[in-house]
Amino acid sequence: MGSNNGAMHDVGTFRDGLATSSVARHVAADARSRAMRELVTRARDGDRDAFSELAAGSIGRLTAVARMILRDEYAAQDAVQETYLQAWRSLPGLRDPDRFEAWLRRILVRSCFIAIRRGKRSEAHEIQLTPGDEPTIPGAERAITLHDQLERGLARLSAEHRAVVVLVYYLDLPLADAAGAMGVPVGTAKSRLNRATQALRAAVEADERVPSRVKEQIA
Repeated sequence: MGSNNGAMHDVGTFRDGLATSSVARHVAADARSRAMRELVTRARDGDRDAFSELAAGSIGRLTAVARMILRDEYAAQDAVQETYLQAWRSLPGLRDPDRFEAWLRRILVRSCFIAIRRGKRSEAHEIQLTPGDEPTIPGAERAITLHDQLERGLARLSAEHRAVVVLVYYLDLPLADAAGAMGVPVGTAKSRLNRATQALRAAVEADERVPSRVKEQIA
């Protein structure tokens, strides 16, 4: 009887610990949201230091996205720079500070598409995806062979199809948010994602060097 009471006490303590941890995470998330909101509001009012903080906190992520969409180091850097220029100029028109990140992503994707249309690419400098940059495929091992196949598969996709793959699988955005970032209807984004996924799968399956067990992971 005493041992049962002790076990129940341990379970209760464990549950209390989980609840406390959950509360702490929510409090921390709320604090980050408030800090972000304050920075965006200050930047919107013309505070350059606040905007610099926002840029410092997002430049790594934006650059990785631009690299994967454009497949060109210099074009990616130009697109990110153009994104921040456009963001600074347009920020006074942002009504909801909580939408800043989604708003910034949309500017980035638009900048990438503009870079492609204008043919801004200088000398090609191919980007090799690193483990930290490649889209996540649930259950897949980080096998070199699979990595190479996805690398070549992404290179064969159009910028529009690469963009939806990056937004959904790399940034882990809901399809509706990805569609918003690209400025297209959800149905269009879904169609692009399906076609891109099929193309990537076909690229992997077409290569006889890929072990069958790796093929099964992305099927």
